[in-house]
Amino acid sequence: MYSVIIPCYNSSRSIREVVETTAKELERLERKPFEFVLVDDHSPDDGATYRELVSLADDYPFVTAIELAQNSGQHNAIMAALNHAQGDFIISMDDDLQTHPSQLHILLDEIDKGYDVVYGFYPDKKHSPFRNFGSWVNHESVCLLIGKPRDMKTSSFWVIRKFVRDYVIQYKSPYAYMQGLFLRTTQNISCVPIEHHERVYGTSNYTFKKLLHLWSNIVGFSVVPLRIARHLGFILSACGLIAALWVLIEKIMHPNMQLGYASTMVAILFFSGVILLFLGLIGEYVGRMFLTMGSAPQYVVKSVYSKAPPDKDPGGGNS
Repeated sequence: MYSVIIPCYNSSRSIREVVETTAKELERLERKPFEFVLVDDHSPDDGATYRELVSLADDYPFVTAIELAQNSGQHNAIMAALNHAQGDFIISMDDDLQTHPSQLHILLDEIDKGYDVVYGFYPDKKHSPFRNFGSWVNHESVCLLIGKPRDMKTSSFWVIRKFVRDYVIQYKSPYAYMQGLFLRTTQNISCVPIEHHERVYGTSNYTFKKLLHLWSNIVGFSVVPLRIARHLGFILSACGLIAALWVLIEKIMHPNMQLGYASTMVAILFFSGVILLFLGLIGEYVGRMFLTMGSAPQYVVKSVYSKAPPDKDPGGGNS
């Protein structure tokens, strides 16, 4: 069975077209049976998105609608969907038709070759320059901090096997990051070029704050920042020691040399800033450990709606 999971946010105008177009494509490809797990990430639209998800679930027994009680972020919404997906293959898509169903056959043909995870990537992105820059920063950070191969290009359009899902949902921290979880699970990952379509409705919901929060989740999958702090601390300490010896020698050789107040203050401010920066970094690690140990939830499910019985026959009938 194929499970299509879609995190939804302000998508009341687009999600029906996404589901119906994707279902037709899966039927055409004879990839069945299938199901859709749609998660409303507490959209600020007075319930319009969730009402549309419920309407889809009324119309199609293969649709399950999930409403989260508060906004948890795209990756945590994906975790909610993964926990409800039942398929042998799980397909992740966006709710705006930029991850277009017409490209599904490329990903599915690739995973049939035996890969555990297949990403679609966009040689020609239709995002804004700001969003593209954020994607570049994210790619470089993941390569540096987590060890992702530089030739592995990713997006929110991917297919995974069930055993990958089974491992990923064991992660209970509120700071989920899908690339990190996939790389922890398997190295048998492929990426294939696909066409990136224009957004049909609205604009991107990713603000600078949300992109920064998503980027910060990488920290939970790497100790590289702490190692950088250790090495930088050693280098700065060595520089300070060398500078102190230089000042001492200069004072001995030139007793009348005046020690500069400005340079002293600059040194104090610089090193104080470095200390506070890395104390904040360590505090971020400790804080996340505290929240994880305190069982802070990834997401809170408010309601789940589906017209299908427990022994439902998903879309497309039996394969």
